[in-house]
Amino acid sequence: MKKIYIIGALACSISACKPSVNITKAPTAGNAVFTNYLAVGNSLTAGFADNSLYVTGQLNSYPQRLFEQFSKIAVHGASGDFYQPLLHSDMGFGPQDTSAPPPGLNFRPRKVIGEVTNCLGVTSLAPVNLPGYAPDAQDAMQYQSPGPNGQINNIAVPGIRVADYPVLGYGAGNLYAARFYHNPSTSTPLDELQYSVANLHPTFFTMWLGANDVLGYALAGGQGNGAGTATPAIYNYYSSNDITPASVFQANFDTAVQVAVSTGAKGALINIPDVTSIPFFTAIPANGLYITRQTLADSLTAFYASKNYVFKLGPNYFIIQDNAGVTRQAVPGELILLTTPMDSLSCAGWGSIKPILKQYVLTTDEIQNIKNMTSRFNDIISQAALRNNLALVDMNSYMSKIQSGIVYNGITYSTQFITGTAFSLDGIHMTPRGYAVIANQIILAINKQYGSTINQIDPNQYNGLMFP
Repeated sequence: MKKIYIIGALACSISACKPSVNITKAPTAGNAVFTNYLAVGNSLTAGFADNSLYVTGQLNSYPQRLFEQFSKIAVHGASGDFYQPLLHSDMGFGPQDTSAPPPGLNFRPRKVIGEVTNCLGVTSLAPVNLPGYAPDAQDAMQYQSPGPNGQINNIAVPGIRVADYPVLGYGAGNLYAARFYHNPSTSTPLDELQYSVANLHPTFFTMWLGANDVLGYALAGGQGNGAGTATPAIYNYYSSNDITPASVFQANFDTAVQVAVSTGAKGALINIPDVTSIPFFTAIPANGLYITRQTLADSLTAFYASKNYVFKLGPNYFIIQDNAGVTRQAVPGELILLTTPMDSLSCAGWGSIKPILKQYVLTTDEIQNIKNMTSRFNDIISQAALRNNLALVDMNSYMSKIQSGIVYNGITYSTQFITGTAFSLDGIHMTPRGYAVIANQIILAINKQYGSTINQIDPNQYNGLMFP
């Protein structure tokens, strides 16, 4: 067979503009107190971007943006410094990156835009590992906060799930947590939250947890228990490929919220977006098998004559392997993961004469599992906000708006991979601009709940994707 082109996987343009927002209204705290702010969450709260954690990403996290706005409030505004467990470099840090040969334990370079030549000899711009990457020894060292009594204001841990909060010694198995946890080998994440609350005595907090409780299943192509009936793999630890049972999620989430409000703090709970709408799952369309010659379409139609599949010029649905191991043609709405080997699609017959393997595909039933459990988790988060008189940030609804495209001062933000401005090169986490957009949504919910008048941010003053 000759060339079969794959459409929709990558694009190569980005836009920029000067900020044009003029803030004139003096911000007020309403009936909230922002003096001591604590951020609780996962990678989205930590400032993770471009497939790694690095210091510039941390400094552009949405909690950093929120603190800057809180500190502009004259009465009951944030005071002092905002301490995050900052890394020392922009190389990238974290668990082994399985997408490249790992030379060491902490091999997780950040992604940058670079030139890639594919199996067809075509060179284009695409995400690549940072050239010349070498793990920074200082990044792997235990973080020592310069703040009073070792104060840390952002205790977000990339990879953490609500299901992990009662897991003893969790920090010993998560390099991100091990860097700053007080007792990583002997404590639970709930213990660490209690320690941070007792240490900081927060007056205000944000909590964005739960995305990883469904995302792990999605990233594994649905190769786990997606019905919410999983049992622990060992003790009370659940496989990362399983969706957390709703009863476990509720018990752990409610307990975490009770710890966060135990000092009388007000706060904001952020619900879970539909992870299937982010670029990681939408960059490669299910009908991305693009045929340019009628003879090739006829050849494939004959090859699958027993299944009555008909191929035509232009876009066609890929041939996939579903969760039951059955080879079939994809149907509208099914998703192909961004981790699918592109050279296998272009030159090895994947998606045409060979199926795309099931771990790179989300079928309709797997997508429904994700949506069902996301809805159940969001109900739990909503109820917790209502019971505790906390602000609720409906990030699920807002991300659906970003999928369609929103405009800030002439710049369009969307979920388009690379060109959409909001998402970084891993297709899951945000750019500095994207994190500023998230901060704005949290500010709106806080103002509504507490009668505050915190000013919003102009996201366009921060970077989107940076080209070489």
